[in-house]
Amino acid sequence: MSSPRFAVAQLDEITPTPCPCGQARRAFKEPWNTLATVHLTDIHADSKAHYHQKMTEIYIVLEGEGHLEADGQIIPLKPMTTVMIRPGCVHRAVGKLKIINVPMPPFDPADEFEV
Repeated sequence: MSSPRFAVAQLDEITPTPCPCGQARRAFKEPWNTLATVHLTDIHADSKAHYHQKMTEIYIVLEGEGHLEADGQIIPLKPMTTVMIRPGCVHRAVGKLKIINVPMPPFDPADEFEV
């Protein structure tokens, strides 16, 4: 079967899944997709510090304020702040936030290591 040339997702209609940051609604998880997934993530409390060996993430803050701890540095977060987190970077978000997270390659739970 060939992969489609486009895909559409309604993020607010996807069932949330628990993650180290809170709850994520993950779009484009299909096996044919090897580029990226898109997550609408609600960070409710202090998330758990973790890193990825293969995955780069882009966080886009939609709502709320807090900070990101990335390799020991504190990065203030507010709406429209965008952060790229590369493989190996130990990170966690702190605060009540709603973000878009774009993991590349697609999110793989086997590539998530808590510290």
